Amino acid sequence: MTAGTAREGLDRSVPQAVRVAMEAIDGLKGQDLLALDVRDVNDATDFFVIATGTSDAHVRGIANAVIEALRQTGQRPHHVEGLTVGTWVLLDYVDLVIHLFHPETRAFYQLERLWSDAPELEFSSTS
Repeated sequence: MTAGTAREGLDRSVPQAVRVAMEAIDGLKGQDLLALDVRDVNDATDFFVIATGTSDAHVRGIANAVIEALRQTGQRPHHVEGLTVGTWVLLDYVDLVIHLFHPETRAFYQLERLWSDAPELEFSSTS
């Protein structure tokens, strides 16, 4: 059985951790919020959440809100990068990796284009 065949039966619903992270980002007015299911195109993680803050301080604030929201569900990040600078914060929860960008940094790295083969998950704002 190939990896692609094994993954065909995976549940495609949005996992709780992804929903919690997206709600925290949306609650602090993160922009261009996007969640990708990368299970079929990446062996390192299952989901990416990508969003933009309006400034370095906004990016840091969003990151801290996500960390706190996920902590309340019993999850702690395996690894955090960029929190002190705020141009690109990476929150690694192993099965979920969250990328929070300053606008210019997001435009430069274009992760959406890099992972364009991954399906986008639906998210409806509660605000």
